[in-house]
Amino acid sequence: MSKDEIDGISCLWMRGGTSKGAYFLREDLPAGSQERDALLLRIMGSPDPRQIDGIGGADPLASKVAVLSASTRPDADVDYLFLQVYVDKSIVSDAQGCGNILAGVGPAAIERGLVAVAGDETPVRIHMLNTGQVATARIATPGGHVSYAGAASIDGVPGAHAAVPLMFEDTAGAMCGALLPTGNAVDVINGIACTLIDNGMPCVILRASDVDVTGTESRDDLDANADLKKKLEAIRLIAGPMMNLGDVTDKSVPKMTLVAPPQAGGTINTRSFIPHRCHATIGVFAAVSVVTACTLPSSAASAVAQLPDDGICMVEHPTGRTEILIERDDKGRVIRAGTLRTARKLFDGRVFPAPRLRPSAGTGVSGSNSGH
Repeated sequence: MSKDEIDGISCLWMRGGTSKGAYFLREDLPAGSQERDALLLRIMGSPDPRQIDGIGGADPLASKVAVLSASTRPDADVDYLFLQVYVDKSIVSDAQGCGNILAGVGPAAIERGLVAVAGDETPVRIHMLNTGQVATARIATPGGHVSYAGAASIDGVPGAHAAVPLMFEDTAGAMCGALLPTGNAVDVINGIACTLIDNGMPCVILRASDVDVTGTESRDDLDANADLKKKLEAIRLIAGPMMNLGDVTDKSVPKMTLVAPPQAGGTINTRSFIPHRCHATIGVFAAVSVVTACTLPSSAASAVAQLPDDGICMVEHPTGRTEILIERDDKGRVIRAGTLRTARKLFDGRVFPAPRLRPSAGTGVSGSNSGH
């Protein structure tokens, strides 16, 4: 047995926004990305649709990892690497960020002593290694400790908790090099008008009606629609190189996002695929990219959107709405975006990875291009 199997690894399991994940200190994981990813697969119980021999939740939203360390940048307090651990494949990917798991980074950094409490509210500047951007979270710390109790609520999470405001700057083109990597507000792919956009998350945005659905279907109904998923994947594979993402066959980006007119007084209605299963809600950065697309007059989203006057946009999704705050310049361009999330510590202890498989079992790790 390895030392990790005998002694375990320090792990903080948290809900961040509408996701759950394991938060580790970088120093507690192997330095090499290949060895690290192999260990995380064993911890999460992948590849297995039930993740029965690990702590993963048998859903992409509950099979996530945050790796934290003291920041190497003077304008940040903590470095945060997000890793998506696939459920049924031997893949660990750093090809995207995660704004939901980001909501737990501030509390986790304070819990682990990376950031000192600074009064009843502690700002935490987070360097997101996946994109190179910095976000600022404000964490409730009355009495010198993180408090998870509060009156803030977000759709997709029962109850109320302490608010975690998050603000982002300079997210345009974070992964694709430009807000509109093709230079166009609309590109036609397989006969469908698509907006290829990256304002923190690469997304392919297309009208639900153009692929013969309403965009109001349930998550289960869309997941069961094999014809729809085949169409979306065909478009995604073409869009990947167009967005400077290369071959995206084994990548979790771009996200495929169906848009439709709002149904509950929001800005726009969405069904987001991540990328092969319909999201129960919508990722924070994906929501920022969608709202940004709504502001582009000729985009696939603009014709079905209802933009507010106050910059508070409500992105509707299968289980409610996600609030996105935007600031625009005098030309109408989005220059700053933010959201309000919540987070909660679920357990703090040691996790014990599954025993290593024999080489003949053929377990491999792919899809991670981490150089961090």
